[in-house]
Amino acid sequence: MSVEQRVVVVVGAGPGVSGSLARRCAADGWAVGLVGNGESALEDLASTLVPARVERRVADVSDPVTGGGAVADLGRRLGRIDLLHVNPSAYREADPLHLDVEGLLDDVRLGVGALLVAVQAAHPYLRPGSRVTVTGSMAADEPSAAAASLGVQKAGVRNLVRSLDATLAPEGVRAVSVTVRGALAREGTFSHDAVAEAIWQAAHQEAADWRPEVSYPA
Repeated sequence: MSVEQRVVVVVGAGPGVSGSLARRCAADGWAVGLVGNGESALEDLASTLVPARVERRVADVSDPVTGGGAVADLGRRLGRIDLLHVNPSAYREADPLHLDVEGLLDDVRLGVGALLVAVQAAHPYLRPGSRVTVTGSMAADEPSAAAASLGVQKAGVRNLVRSLDATLAPEGVRAVSVTVRGALAREGTFSHDAVAEAIWQAAHQEAADWRPEVSYPA
């Protein structure tokens, strides 16, 4: 790997937006690190990234030991992390009268905790100009009562991104969540590729005009 080659690490990698973002980076010549909880999904995604250098790790992305260890290992193997994208969330069909505390906390552990785990593990490999991106959702502002935990996750992760951005900014590292204001679809404005491009553009904001939250569409 060239010393100058950029590196993206995608946490919660899969066939959707995160996969499209990985392909977007690979097409630009970046090396790619993938972390997810299923070997077959990671293998399928990796096969679409040829000829990019790809490293993949299977781990519980919300667990500081396995998930954090996987991110740190990718940082060591690839030498740096220029873009850390954190994608996971949990969808649980349960309204507030049927969602139990254990289920809520499990979902928040994944939908918010994975970001904390990933950034703490990646921190030694971030450098001035590195970026942290998160797939956000309008559920943070307009939660569905039928899936009450999702709105809590998306509001929480957006809040955490703001804290991370303020903490990392003095190091020249910035964080941004992209609030997707629509349902993902196979084609059109909310296709995986279109949303991934919005995340790419958010990561490449001018530092002087940086916003820790970007809505898509604007």
